[in-house]
Amino acid sequence: MLETMYLTILVGAGLVMAAVFTTWIAFRVGAPILLIFLVVGLVAGVDGLGLAFANAPAAYFLGSIALAIILFDSGFGTKIAAFRQAALPAIVLATLGVVLTTALVGVAARIVFGLPWLQSFLLGAIVSSTDAAAVFFLLRVGGIHLRDRVRAVLEVESGCNDPMAIFLTVTLLELITTHTPEAGLTATFALAFAQQMGLGFVLGLAGGFVIVRLVNRLDLESGLYPVVVLAASLVLFGIAGAIGASGFLAVYVAGLIAGNRRLREALTLRRFQDGATWLAQIAMFVVFGLFATPSEFPQIALQGVALAIFLIFVARPVAIWLSLALFRFQREETAFIAWVGLRGAVSLLLAVLPLIALLPRGQEIFNAAFIIVLASLLIQGWTIRPMARQLGLIIPPTIGPVDKVELELPGTANHELVVYHVVPDSPVARGERIPRWARPSLVIRRGQSMRPQYAGRIESDDYVYLFASPRNIRLLDRLFASPASLEEDDKDFFGEFYIDTDHTLGELAAAYGIAPFEDPSTPIGTYMLRRLGGRAEIGDRVPIGPVELIVRDTTEDGAILAAGLAVAPEPHPVTPWPVLSNVTDLAAIVRARWDRLRRRA
Repeated sequence: MLETMYLTILVGAGLVMAAVFTTWIAFRVGAPILLIFLVVGLVAGVDGLGLAFANAPAAYFLGSIALAIILFDSGFGTKIAAFRQAALPAIVLATLGVVLTTALVGVAARIVFGLPWLQSFLLGAIVSSTDAAAVFFLLRVGGIHLRDRVRAVLEVESGCNDPMAIFLTVTLLELITTHTPEAGLTATFALAFAQQMGLGFVLGLAGGFVIVRLVNRLDLESGLYPVVVLAASLVLFGIAGAIGASGFLAVYVAGLIAGNRRLREALTLRRFQDGATWLAQIAMFVVFGLFATPSEFPQIALQGVALAIFLIFVARPVAIWLSLALFRFQREETAFIAWVGLRGAVSLLLAVLPLIALLPRGQEIFNAAFIIVLASLLIQGWTIRPMARQLGLIIPPTIGPVDKVELELPGTANHELVVYHVVPDSPVARGERIPRWARPSLVIRRGQSMRPQYAGRIESDDYVYLFASPRNIRLLDRLFASPASLEEDDKDFFGEFYIDTDHTLGELAAAYGIAPFEDPSTPIGTYMLRRLGGRAEIGDRVPIGPVELIVRDTTEDGAILAAGLAVAPEPHPVTPWPVLSNVTDLAAIVRARWDRLRRRA
């Protein structure tokens, strides 16, 4: 008994370490890191090193806990401003988009696999959602700098659509196993949706506020706060599941509430959750890799790959285009959102349910879902950066890298202690003064500590400790940053010239021979902001005759800080898929007619 226990611990810890150590391969060759975790499980499994793991309930239990941890952290790391910016389109994608994908893939599964209709739609529901963990890891860890609106939509959608896919899967499975008559399908779906999603959302709101109050009122050791938060999120997950609500939606909403409130030991919480999320992600993919039997894949390989190609190139794009038809997204943005539809551990988690329910073709459904996930990670996961670059959505950094450490202060102070390492050629190293609202408290130079008034001018390689308000940290980053890259791609994106947004439209017209404006005295920045609907983001473009004004930098409120100018700009890259262009054109026509009807009303 003891030998079995120690052997289990040895194997489990060894697989986690193997997954961690192989991450350098992913970064070295540009492979999706989650694919590496999955391969570790496959290599160690029954068709590899021979580790047999066929316990479906245990796999689902472990996967559910890991997914709850990941979704809570996903919500915790989402800024409320980004959520508000992307909430409506993301929620439409997470509901209507998931339903459309389920329907389209279900029809294709019926044709390709010959499954009964309900089981075909069950397979469609299993692979209908983008994987929150996969999207967050690729966008955040992968270092892809996208436009804020696109990034926000992808992150919020991936966090919100998992509960919807789980709801559809569980409901369809209940209909199959209980043999519910077709006449009662609509009422059953409506009641289940109201119970699971409605209750899950309400419990998430309440749970988020309870977690905030709990953390800020308890007086504990610093290391216990992350434990309390993790335990509270899992308690919320358990309560929601026990009363028939969506626990996954509840923990995501609770994380969103808690992550945007002032919390004691917030920095400690974020660091702990980073590690917990990595561990949960590794555990999920390794466990499902162990659970799979690759020797069974060749029997349905062609059908699985065909369904994966249909999902990637037809079902997901059509669902995205129809869902975003009434929202003002550029064609390139919609194309990229359609492409970032990665399937991951959530699809594998849901694919275990037919095995637990002992469906006659449950193993075939699981194997098909596994092949689809592999194809998605290989095709989409490996091409996200090239696709973003092809569509012109990667934003060059406006400032260079910053070497800093943020330190947690005791109590609820309104300032943070930040440590900057002064890099050569940064503005501070070149003599730029530190603002009065940032109070240097210590300078470390060549291993010697000194007070700021005796340190004199800040030098390269100094370590400077400063107290500053959290909202001003972003401004300090600019002073301590190394110079931003000046590659041609940056000039292509932001334009060849800087432009002072305080200059007037009249001056711009005189310089570039543009027809007179209605009010030539209007500042350029004010005009751009008006054209952009009152809020700008980096990369927004405003064409004026033969020139194009491009937003280079903004405040957190969306005001324009800096702009670039391109003369006779080249046409923007268009989507390489004609069918998507046609859907986009159709969506534009529908949106225009909708706007006209709304104005008449």
